[in-house]
Amino acid sequence: MPEMRKAPKTLLVLAGHSLSVLVPFAQAASAATVLSIGDGDSISVLERGQKLKVRLACIDAPETAQTPFGVASRNQLKALLPIGSTVSLRVQAVDRYGRSVAEVIGKGTVNLAMVQSGNAFVYRQYLGRCDREAYLAAERQAQAQRLGGWAVPGGITRPWDFRRGGAGRRSAAAVPVKGPLSAPVTSPQAAQPSGTKTTCKQIGSFARAQELLRQGYSYLDRNGDGVACEGLR
Repeated sequence: MPEMRKAPKTLLVLAGHSLSVLVPFAQAASAATVLSIGDGDSISVLERGQKLKVRLACIDAPETAQTPFGVASRNQLKALLPIGSTVSLRVQAVDRYGRSVAEVIGKGTVNLAMVQSGNAFVYRQYLGRCDREAYLAAERQAQAQRLGGWAVPGGITRPWDFRRGGAGRRSAAAVPVKGPLSAPVTSPQAAQPSGTKTTCKQIGSFARAQELLRQGYSYLDRNGDGVACEGLR
């Protein structure tokens, strides 16, 4: 067998996520078993006996705080990737959190299916290793059919803008949010608690932390990735 050359690597920075990644130009697909679903663009898998966190490449799903679209996106990914199902990973990068950035192949390309259903947007700046035309065509179709996040005219606030605190967060403001620790509100920002802040340690539950984040307790998401109190996982 001829000697294989090592793939060269290059350093990129993903906008919105502020993720430094090392990207190999060639990476063979590998088989893995789905362990859990984080949100609409992140999962955990078991690969060769090792637990691996995966960030879906080429797409960006609504954040959990973008009620109700973030939860709907996560549920769609769960439907596409049942726990215990076998998938193939086309790894493109490793981000600063140690997650593999990859296209996930189940019954077709899951990343693309998320865009087709309107539950994720095309991450246009980072399509170099995906089929750009296929992803953009899928997004146009979802928009035309007003699926998922496209139910709002023009689409909901893009996740990368939402993380940066961009103007026009109509995705969250369009749907009233209620919770036991706050009065009904129309945006996550309106539910920001005053006075002493409750710490992740005091909350003690990852699920409860996500619930509070959806109610507007945005300070629980320190790195702006749409997940609260990650240390409680």
